[in-house]
Parts: sequence; structure tokens; C-alpha cells
Amino acid sequence: MRVRILGAGIVGLSVADELIRRGHDVTVVDPAPGSGASYAAAGMLSPAGEAWYGEESLTRLCLASLALWPGFAARLGVPVHTRGTLLAGVDAGDVQQVERQLAVLDLAGVSHERLGRRDLLAREPGLGRVAGGAFLAEDHSVDPRAVVSALLDRVGDRVGLDTDSFVPHESGSTSGSVGRAAGAARRRRVETNTVADVTVIATGARLPDPYSSLIRPVRGDVVRVRTQEPVERTVRAWAHGEQIYVVPRIDSDEVVIGATTEERDGPLLPTVEGVWRLLDSARRVVSALDRAAVVEVTSRDRPGTADNLPLVGPTHEPGVVLAAGAYRNGVLLAPLIAQLVADHVETGSVEPAVDPRRFRMKEDG
Repeated sequence: MRVRILGAGIVGLSVADELIRRGHDVTVVDPAPGSGASYAAAGMLSPAGEAWYGEESLTRLCLASLALWPGFAARLGVPVHTRGTLLAGVDAGDVQQVERQLAVLDLAGVSHERLGRRDLLAREPGLGRVAGGAFLAEDHSVDPRAVVSALLDRVGDRVGLDTDSFVPHESGSTSGSVGRAAGAARRRRVETNTVADVTVIATGARLPDPYSSLIRPVRGDVVRVRTQEPVERTVRAWAHGEQIYVVPRIDSDEVVIGATTEERDGPLLPTVEGVWRLLDSARRVVSALDRAAVVEVTSRDRPGTADNLPLVGPTHEPGVVLAAGAYRNGVLLAPLIAQLVADHVETGSVEPAVDPRRFRMKEDG
């Protein structure tokens, strides 16, 4: 089939790669490939760390997608950080938050290991004055920029620029490897106005009408630092009520610190207050970060939905499919969303939990 994909973030490119693997004729359209939320993302593959009350369907989907990641990463030639994730609380109130998280995992049947302060420090010597926590052995991480670059290489000259058919969006700098790959994609000349059998909309936090109301942009600031004192594992923590994560890169001195959560409009620029909160919380949790060098601060919008579940599948318009709304789990869910979209294109199958028509049915009912 001839498939036109709007959006070349990690979701859109993963969908393109899967459809190409299955023999379909694919064109991807994006004025700035890889420059949206994928560029800012920390890359946590963390279904346990993201699990919460009332989100059982999301946890199930995240666990299913995590199982796809070893094969997906191997095809792309991208390493996965598999040293696990630590949950930590700085004070007694924060440890209560950890316990609430573990109670959710107990209900979901997801394994974890409770740890006291000494055990936490044994797993991650650079931690600060943490009071308690847990170890999530199956929660991993990956570098989304490396994933996007690999996907752009695989999708190749099927990526093109056609701003007339792409939803307007704000973007920031695309420096680095993704920026170079995106620049090359913009220079390619592909036929982007060919009539398609299917159009897949994967435009992140801003969808074109009539679907724009299904997504709410949720702003997040992210800080990247370099440290000579290695961080061995991803750390997800509460520091005096503030949520924070610290994600190290494999074979690199880079550490990603994130992320604020704000529903605000305006230019994609980090705020002083947001960056201060991130750095202050991060240094309380990982004291060695006091001496780290700040190398980049990024702000992007995540694509949120009313129930925090993605929008993957058909719309009321024939031949129009959504691959959107992954919110905080775009990197984790990318290979599963790609399979769901490709299955729908080929067989018409739909995963009920993420069917975009569920919102319309609620309105009609």
C-alpha cells in the first residue's frame, strides 16, 4: 500500500520502518525530522517506573512494548542500557511515594526489590541523603537521539519536506547527530504529494484539525550535564515532594536530568524556575552532580491525552490513521505503536484500549 506519514519523530519513523519492512510504499513528511519531543526525551524504557493507579491498560501496553525493544534495538544497531532503575526517596514523605509506586507494581504483578539506604548506596555510590527506595531490574533506557538517527538512516530518502501538508509546530535547535540527519533529510527531494492509500498522523503534541482537540501539549524542561563521576543506573526519585529522574548514557559522561511538567503555551524556551527545580532536586538525589557541567537545556511539549493512553488506529475519516498521544512514553511505546499501525493497515485490526474513536464514542454516548 502507499502510506504517507506526517511526522518524523521516533513514533512516525518507527511506523515508517515497520511498514517498509513489510513491503509497503512509504513517504514520511516533516519539516524538521527528529526535532520535537524525541530530541528532548531522556529515553527511559520504564513501564514499572511509570505505572500508576487506574492505568492498568497503559502498563500492559508498556510491558508489551518493552518486550519488543531488544529486537528493535538490534535492528537499529543502538545499545540499550540494561543496568536497571533505582527508585529513591530523600525523606520519609518521599519514601511513602515510593511505597505507593510499589503497591501499584504489586497489583500489576511486576517484580521489584525494596532497598534501604545502605543497599541503595551499594547499587549507586554517588547518591546523596536518600532514605529508602527500590530496584526495578527490568526498567532500562536508550538514547532517543541515537534511535532517531538510526531510523532516519533506515528510512533513507523516503523522508521529505512538504510544509503545506504538515501541521505547524514550534521547534528549537536540532544541533548534534539528529540535527545533521534532519538536515540531510530536508535536502532530499522525494515525491511528497503522491496520492496515498493511507495517511498516518504522527505529529506529536500538535495534531491537524479536526484532531487537534484530542491532544494537549504538556511542556517539559530537560537538562543535560557531563560528569566525571559516573552514574551507573537510571535514578527516579522524589526529593522533598519533587519528582526527578537522572538517566546516564552508555559509554558517555552525559547524564540527562528531567523533567518538569507544565501545561503552558508560548515559545519552547526553558524557564529559570523549571531549570532551578531540576538541578536542585537532582543534586539532592545524586550529590556528585554538584560538580557536573551543564551542556544543554531543552524544552519540548509532550503529547498528552485525556486518559493518558495513546491514540493508535482509525479515525472517522477513511484512510486516516492516528499514531499519537504517547505522552511520557513515546520512546518506550514506539515499536509497539509501529506494529499496531502496520497491523491495522494490513488487516484492519485495532487495539481497543488505544482506539482513537473511543473519545468520539464517549461524546455520542
